[in-house]
Amino acid sequence: MILSVFLAGITRETPAVSPPTYSKRVSPVRTSHGPAAPGPRTYDVIVVGAGIVGLAVGLTLSQRHPWLHLAVVDKERSIGAHQTGHNSGVVHRGVYYAPGSLKAQLCAAGASELLAFCDEHRIPYQECGKLIVATDAQETERLEELERRGRLNGVPDLQLIGPERMAEIEPAIVGVRALYSPRTAILDFSLVAKAYAERFAQSGGEIHLGAEVRSIRRADGVGMLETTGGELRARHIVVCAGLHSDRLARRSPMSGARRLRIIPFRGDYYVLRPEKAAMLHGLVYPVPDPRFPFLGVHFTRRIEGAVWAGPNAVLALAREGYGRFDVSVRDASEMLGFAGFWRMAARSWRTGLAEVWRDYSKGAFLRALRRYMPSLTRADLLPGPSGVRAQAVMADGSLVDDFVLDISDTVIHVLNAPSPAATSALAIAGLIADRADDAFDLRR
Repeated sequence: MILSVFLAGITRETPAVSPPTYSKRVSPVRTSHGPAAPGPRTYDVIVVGAGIVGLAVGLTLSQRHPWLHLAVVDKERSIGAHQTGHNSGVVHRGVYYAPGSLKAQLCAAGASELLAFCDEHRIPYQECGKLIVATDAQETERLEELERRGRLNGVPDLQLIGPERMAEIEPAIVGVRALYSPRTAILDFSLVAKAYAERFAQSGGEIHLGAEVRSIRRADGVGMLETTGGELRARHIVVCAGLHSDRLARRSPMSGARRLRIIPFRGDYYVLRPEKAAMLHGLVYPVPDPRFPFLGVHFTRRIEGAVWAGPNAVLALAREGYGRFDVSVRDASEMLGFAGFWRMAARSWRTGLAEVWRDYSKGAFLRALRRYMPSLTRADLLPGPSGVRAQAVMADGSLVDDFVLDISDTVIHVLNAPSPAATSALAIAGLIADRADDAFDLRR
């Protein structure tokens, strides 16, 4: 039963969001596909991963230490090809996260830095606001706990409101109570990632695309990266590999991370018919189940005007498995060989079964959405995009619910950076730069 539930990752086919392509017009000399020059190059710091966190790290290091010779390397031929390019586009404000956690600290700071960056670089965003809606007494109790967390985390202008105020904000939504975050914003994170890359290149950083890192080792006091494009050398390395972060940590003898694994969960969305999308003004979320780091199906207004409904959270059989028949024998066998997966499955099979059923059944998905928007019909739900979340799981089966860094004097591994990592990217990069200043002695 457990195996059948959690292997039911082959779901309805949905078109993936096209990842952003890095514009080489900004700095064509410093953007390449793999190392261009013969023989290994040597850098002060190489950042592995050209997602939004890796690019933010490169940018932050270039601004803090402009004398450093820096590079970002990625296996894909475009930046932000995975979690960044499939992001829902929400700038979170820190309601959900345990006070004192890295997520709580870095989300609040990161959102402010992100929007200031967007103002400076004329990247459009909209503070459309978010309602977290309770539909019964049990959810109301959890909603009050979220309010407490949000206030401790410094969420701006947070309000606990009743049905009358809810009706003023979102007339099409029903519920008994709601938490309103009016400063929650939406934007296109692909544009943000592109801007980070352009600023990094303008400051002298190099971006190497199409160069997959196969191993990381240390020789003669220098970090050696074996890539599909040749060898790269660096005094120090920062790994921001997202869906493959655990694998690169295991390939690095300088990392102490051995008991953590990335388990991929695919989230599929529907898109609301334009007439129904026009009835929603902002974001509408359920009260999340505190046992899981997923937020449940919700309504996400996009900066271009569409409204996405979802996602579910179904185990994926490939780390980059966005489509219906995406199965990786390597990824699936590695997952099934990890004891933590089976312990997680034993604890969560009922929830997993519900997610699978909702993914296969449009009617079940519709019923989940109609708890909040009763006027929805099957015809209102059109096929939408999908994304894959890199969820870190420990050997005991517990889901890691905070950002995780592994630091040595040569390499920093970002082992877990799920949502709100896109919101928090500049703040995460600031923390990594602080750690790098100490561990790598970059101040010299």
